[in-house]
Amino acid sequence: MEVSGFPTSSDIYLEVNGKKVAVVQSYRAQSTKTSQSVEAFGESEPVATIQGAKSHVVELTRLYATDEAIADGLDFHTLEDFSLVICKPDRLPRQPASARAAAAELYAAAAQVAALYAEAEWVKNQSFPQTAAREYLDYHATMRGLTRKEAAQASGMLRFSVSEAAAQDLTVEAGTVCRTAGDVRFETTQEATLAAGTTSVDVSARALNTGAAGNAAAGSVTLMVGAPVGITGCTNPEAFSGGADGEDDEALRTRVLATFARVSNGANAAYYEQAALDYPGVAAVRVLPRNRGTGTVDLVVSTPSGTPPAELLTGLQAALETEREIATDVDVLAPTTVTVDVAASLALAEEADWETVVAAAAAALGACFDGTQLSEDVLLAKLGSVLFAVPGVFNYALTAPAADVPIADTEMPVLGTLTLTQAT
Repeated sequence: MEVSGFPTSSDIYLEVNGKKVAVVQSYRAQSTKTSQSVEAFGESEPVATIQGAKSHVVELTRLYATDEAIADGLDFHTLEDFSLVICKPDRLPRQPASARAAAAELYAAAAQVAALYAEAEWVKNQSFPQTAAREYLDYHATMRGLTRKEAAQASGMLRFSVSEAAAQDLTVEAGTVCRTAGDVRFETTQEATLAAGTTSVDVSARALNTGAAGNAAAGSVTLMVGAPVGITGCTNPEAFSGGADGEDDEALRTRVLATFARVSNGANAAYYEQAALDYPGVAAVRVLPRNRGTGTVDLVVSTPSGTPPAELLTGLQAALETEREIATDVDVLAPTTVTVDVAASLALAEEADWETVVAAAAAALGACFDGTQLSEDVLLAKLGSVLFAVPGVFNYALTAPAADVPIADTEMPVLGTLTLTQAT
């Protein structure tokens, strides 16, 4: 079939869900056809050839994304589910060769101009902390005296035990690995000995990997990857804490913009707040100037999982000692926890599964009591909106708490008993 015209941007393009996302500027096409020879007894050459299927390969060598695709942040490097639309050449109008050449040159020039516009838009976005991303947002943070928080390992204690009092000393080596049922792993950080005549020994431990996933609940680390000789069981008597995911762009952006709203001058509350939030593992802080009288500053801090470990408090205290004002007594404190029991009756939407809804509701309510809620009041309206947003919940009735729970600056709410029942 004779090609009678030059394909424009409306003739060769990519579609995703029926929407044009990119124009093909250049490509290579290759067609292949398989065949099978038919041989006959006594003949040295094939007597016939059977034609097979044809295959066509189109290699897209240059694309230009549409404005809509750029605005949507479409990642073409991982794009899989798309359609390549090619109009039939015989539907194109016939044009002289010179016109086709001119059209090609104009189209190429227009594509370059459009690419320059896209590049300028990208540069503009990286120039402001409100829209910058990745390492460019890090540059803005650096200019405000901030650094992106790295992921941190959770730490805690593992208790190794035997069913009966040991007849002799049993050694638990450093690096002994235990795990949860979900395969979150922890290792001991020092060697310990379960003494003869005793049934258990506690050993300090940490998560093998960084991240909030290492904040295992008490009693959830019950499996030994390689049991020490003579040891029959393990558990964690208290929850592991201190694990934190690396700071993402939005969390860092919030901190950067906060430095413009609360300008630090090296002596005010904003200065101490910024210093504390920049410390690894700190999720929230409340600064209490003159809490113990003139010349004192107290900081109440929490981690993403809640109460900070003693190591974090000691480390932050030492860091602030080198940054504090002269003749200022700075003290870093853990918050006082306020246990809040929550009870609710849930009416399910049609075809909703009760177990699935309960699990989702429990996770959503649990997020209302993490370390970021330091000194935040527990509001019935917030708990209700969280429950109503759970997929499968048609209606709800909160029966506990009976009223809003006020939380002081030195306090942090923690979830107590959670009771969820199905409305009849």
